[in-house]
Amino acid sequence: MKPTVFIARRIPQLAMQLIAPVAEVRLHEGALPPTRTELLDGVKGCAGVLSLLSDRMDAEAFDAAGANLKVISNFAVGYNNIDVKEAKQRGIAVGNTPGVLTEATADIAVALLLAVARRLPEGWRAVEQLQWQSWEPLGWLGLDLAGKTLGIVGLGRIGSAVAQRLAGGWGMKTLYTARSAKPEFESQFDARHVELDELLRESDFVSLHVPLSDATRKLIGAPELAMMKSTAVLINSARGEVIDQVALYEALKANRIFGAGLDVCDPEPLPVNSPLRELSNCLIVPHIGSATVTARNAMAERSARNLIAGIRGEALPYAV
Repeated sequence: MKPTVFIARRIPQLAMQLIAPVAEVRLHEGALPPTRTELLDGVKGCAGVLSLLSDRMDAEAFDAAGANLKVISNFAVGYNNIDVKEAKQRGIAVGNTPGVLTEATADIAVALLLAVARRLPEGWRAVEQLQWQSWEPLGWLGLDLAGKTLGIVGLGRIGSAVAQRLAGGWGMKTLYTARSAKPEFESQFDARHVELDELLRESDFVSLHVPLSDATRKLIGAPELAMMKSTAVLINSARGEVIDQVALYEALKANRIFGAGLDVCDPEPLPVNSPLRELSNCLIVPHIGSATVTARNAMAERSARNLIAGIRGEALPYAV
């Protein structure tokens, strides 16, 4: 008899093709994430769970699954939705999908930066709303990129890929924060390892690439935004909780910074009444950093292989 696994959302078919021969699949068919009740019901008796960032996998969920639960495979690089410590204490393996989102997420960060710097959403709305009447010498003036200073907050794979695109393509100087200096990166991209305060004061464009933790939650708040140039652009393709969105709204509304581009928000989706929606200098897209066919298929394969290994009691190929 094959073990049962719960898959919390429809994902690329590649994953299903790998999992179906070795497990009975219990799939949440809804387009939206399972409710808490649906999640707890879905995991009952399962040997494995393929979860998404929206699915909180904690002691309550582990209890609901029961003693058969062997593995949680997250369809994401991040895993802040999983109580990893609790899982370890219970002998439950945890996996994620590292190394496959780098290029796609770096591309979306650069796309947001360009769009905000050149005020593309505002220009598009003017065309859509029939407000564009002539070529305007003072219309929709934006920012140049060439030779400016880029600040990378969290120089991992994605942050490095963003710097590679912008330093290589526009000759940007790069400042970065990281646990330690990276001499090879510095020599390649005219980069300098600095503390966050210096990065915020000197950068023309700030791009966030840190994982969510107690140390990074609301890392960018009112004091940090006050350090930034009035002509600076803030980009977030990491996690919504890294920014204090109330402080961001106040800074953008008062034009204390030029603009912001957000691929992630807190919560997701952004509530209908969120004041950030009102701002012309804030571009928000629906968490599409990894939304390419190549990246999502790679995520599907890795999450499936983690799930299969876990229910077999084997080492996960992509373990947390």
